[in-house]
Amino acid sequence: MSQGLSSLDRLRRKISRRMMRTIRTFGLIEEGDQIMVAISGGKDSYTLLDLLWRVRKKAPVNFGLVAVHLDQKQPGYDGRPMRDWLDKSDYEYEIVERDTYSVVLEVTKPGGTYCAPCSRMRRGILYDTAERLGCNKIALGHHRDDTLETVMMNMFFSGKLQAMPAVYTTDDKRFQVIRPLIECAESDIADYARQSAFPILPCNLCGSQSGLQRERMGDLLSQLEDNIPNVREVMLAALKNVRPTHLLDTTVSSTRNQEPNDEAPLSSCGSEEPSTSSSLITITG
Repeated sequence: MSQGLSSLDRLRRKISRRMMRTIRTFGLIEEGDQIMVAISGGKDSYTLLDLLWRVRKKAPVNFGLVAVHLDQKQPGYDGRPMRDWLDKSDYEYEIVERDTYSVVLEVTKPGGTYCAPCSRMRRGILYDTAERLGCNKIALGHHRDDTLETVMMNMFFSGKLQAMPAVYTTDDKRFQVIRPLIECAESDIADYARQSAFPILPCNLCGSQSGLQRERMGDLLSQLEDNIPNVREVMLAALKNVRPTHLLDTTVSSTRNQEPNDEAPLSSCGSEEPSTSSSLITITG
């Protein structure tokens, strides 16, 4: 069936199928949604925009897409390659210009990382832009490795079990934030972006700092992978196979009084497809 397909086509099919599985499982896209895709100029958001745009052409529900990029006025920033790429495509897009760079440098303490203040300001600007554009959902390009690194960071540095959800409602209740690529492998996305020749824009904030906690978690995962080749898929399966009765958090009360079952069978760790009985979107091919 896949004979005759190019390497790029096969990779697109692989990522798209897993993305669509996530969309169906978590009900990420519904009839009438207006979705703003936040594009940073990195491989993940380019891939997300490209695949969602292709999905929309085949989807049995109607939904809108608009790409939004935030120019944060970083030194040496050149957004022309992205703008040219967007102009040559059919994508509806907007580039928002805000000088957050100087503010981030000002508020970050010596030796600190830029991630938190940059994220807060970027989030506020994107939320306001989404409201102005009439969007009810914001799509982000986080992938499987992002959520695994997040759960490890929270365990090791914050003392809590928390990953990245596939969907959540913002605190102000204005939007749902969705992550269609949350079960997709970063390596596949990187390969897809390379073969698609997306015009990647460097980040002079995050990309200029070394020794970030997230990078350390990624290195640790790679070390584990030397001895456990499918460790990332196993860990992803664990995030979907929680046993609250075996944790020590007394606030998890809904299942606390249930009888723990230590003889529960082991899952096949990623080889089993989640149920899609309540799916709103079904796309094949």
